[in-house]
Amino acid sequence: MSISTAYNSLKPQQRHSLGFLLGVGLCFWISITTLLPTLPTYIQSLGGTRSQIGLVMGSFAIGLLCSRTALGYLADRNSRKLVLYIGIIVAGLAPFGYLLIQSVFPLIAVRAFHGVSIAAFTTAYSALVVDLSPLKNRGELIGYMSLVAPIGMSIGPALGGFIQEFFGDSILFITSAIFGLFGLFLITFIQEKSSTEQHQNAEIKGKSRSFKQMLTTQALVIPASILLIIGLVFGTLVTFLPLFLEDANLGFNAGLFYTVAAIGSISSRFFAGSASDRYGRGPLISVSLLCYFVSMSLLTHVTTVTQILLAGLFEGIGAGTLLPMIIALISDRSSVSERGRVYSVCLGGFDIGIALGGPLVGSFGNTLTYANIFTLNSSLALIAFFLFISQSNYSLKTSLGFALGKEKDLYTFDN
Repeated sequence: MSISTAYNSLKPQQRHSLGFLLGVGLCFWISITTLLPTLPTYIQSLGGTRSQIGLVMGSFAIGLLCSRTALGYLADRNSRKLVLYIGIIVAGLAPFGYLLIQSVFPLIAVRAFHGVSIAAFTTAYSALVVDLSPLKNRGELIGYMSLVAPIGMSIGPALGGFIQEFFGDSILFITSAIFGLFGLFLITFIQEKSSTEQHQNAEIKGKSRSFKQMLTTQALVIPASILLIIGLVFGTLVTFLPLFLEDANLGFNAGLFYTVAAIGSISSRFFAGSASDRYGRGPLISVSLLCYFVSMSLLTHVTTVTQILLAGLFEGIGAGTLLPMIIALISDRSSVSERGRVYSVCLGGFDIGIALGGPLVGSFGNTLTYANIFTLNSSLALIAFFLFISQSNYSLKTSLGFALGKEKDLYTFDN
């Protein structure tokens, strides 16, 4: 099914809301990603060491971890839209903190506050997309709507690097804030299902589980563990890639790596969603984890710009396939009234990985070379792959069959 066909199959209200939600997502991700290649070098300019840079960058996930559960509950029991407002407001205000506080350790608190924006936005955005999508096209529409992240990443890092180089850090942070706050206007046009309607649907489609049950069921623990491992990879990559490229003296801007990654991510999302609706989520997740392995392996011994570009491309394909497919997978494995909390549990794994990646590697100081760091990342990606193909379903046989597209997901809710 083409994009236009999938979009036109929706009711007018669904199309209207998804269209404005797409705009909100673009504003949010451009705001966030303008700081990806620029904040580590900004902290370094303030006198921050490698370990301090890792600590500040990793503290982003402190806000994620501390707020994700409460925001998931709020999205289920009150309003997805309210949680979306929270995410956009924090994304718009946090850059002013970087602008006003020009000391390394106080930036930890600002970065942690900024992390709340990701927890709120990703939970509410994912829940709204699934709420507004028909079951038969769920994977496809999740794939299309998740394009906001790579498109934002194709614009944000390059824009951020350009602004920092030619206009300075002050204009950089103001630009990030403007993009974040503009999303507030667009949210007003989005209509969501009422909490009463969600709970009525839940009574028909399945009961809601407690947090304890969510944390102990293999159906959700394995996706959360996969995201934890890849979060470690991503957290380490975001923290040390700009410093590595600067040290390598290849004349390559870190923003370009993210732009190439975004191209790979955009390309993969055009077919991954519809393919998963037809062949299952398993094969797409398996391929995405192998792409992460190839990307990190390429960065282990970089000697040319071509290798960096290929690494960015594979990283983008991996991210562009993995995150939407995991969201589709856990959506399949949950009822409508618990979806916000399910996202908080599973995406919380990604948060923890990001929180630990930079600080853990940074704590080694200069004892680890950049080659060592990316070798560690490639090993983690391979561990995630083997965990998925062996533990993603009831048994080794059914897990392997699901990962290869030969078995159905036995944990899917009977919707």
